[in-house]
Amino acid sequence: MKLISYLILSIILLSCQGKEERAEQKEGFFLKGVALGKIDKQLEEASGLVASVRNPGMFWVINDSGHPADVFLIDIHAQIRMVCHLKDIKNRDWEDITLSVIDGKNFLYVGDIGDNLSYYSSKLIYRFEEPSYDGQEITIEEIEILTVTLSDGERDTEAMMVDPLTNDMYLVSKWEDSVHLYQIPFPFKDTVTAIKTAVLPYNGIVAANISMDGMEVLMKNYPDVYYWKREEGQSITDLLKQSSIALPYDMEEQGEAICFGSDGKGYYTVSETTSRRQAELLLYERK
Repeated sequence: MKLISYLILSIILLSCQGKEERAEQKEGFFLKGVALGKIDKQLEEASGLVASVRNPGMFWVINDSGHPADVFLIDIHAQIRMVCHLKDIKNRDWEDITLSVIDGKNFLYVGDIGDNLSYYSSKLIYRFEEPSYDGQEITIEEIEILTVTLSDGERDTEAMMVDPLTNDMYLVSKWEDSVHLYQIPFPFKDTVTAIKTAVLPYNGIVAANISMDGMEVLMKNYPDVYYWKREEGQSITDLLKQSSIALPYDMEEQGEAICFGSDGKGYYTVSETTSRRQAELLLYERK
């Protein structure tokens, strides 16, 4: 966000409002947001959120560009419980974090995928085994690096998710009038091209997440949260081509993170802290 002026943000908000008619308005199966706790100042530019598997009831969070290469574990009240330093890694433009389970092991993926000026020839995704909470700061040394190029050239992406049913990874662009969806098939190579599989009628997408059973998908931009329910055997690409449902969302000034809870009882959002408001962890509980 540092390179984006508030004027541009305002333009995005107006543009996004024009897209609302594409999403069916249905708020009946999730409740309105409830604040669970205020985010620590160490996470003043929170830009990615995912529920932990090894640490039930906790969440992994990352900061946007310009901050140390740290991954934070927070509890349900938004309190920091552990900090993981990624050794010899830089935070060029971290934008999202996700998780997958492969052969019984849990892996975190940190997406250095942002590119506000469409400048970088490749994106970097860092994968490492999910740590267990031990109440201290630790250094992660065993890190795999996935170098990704987009099949249609350089552009900003801020949303990243992994399909639990296939372990394929998906990226979503941000700035287009209709965003691009990219797929990275599993198993991943060290260097790979993400293939554009769809153009979706949304813009300003800043976060995405797939439920742990693989059957529900969330995406958000600044004013809205979009939801899809998957059918058996349906691909993520085919699912996202269908009409979405607009879920309840208390619009955060710079809300760039969303995820389902590990227990499936609802979804959570968090934003960057601004001069006018300290960010909070919000829960939207399922009815």
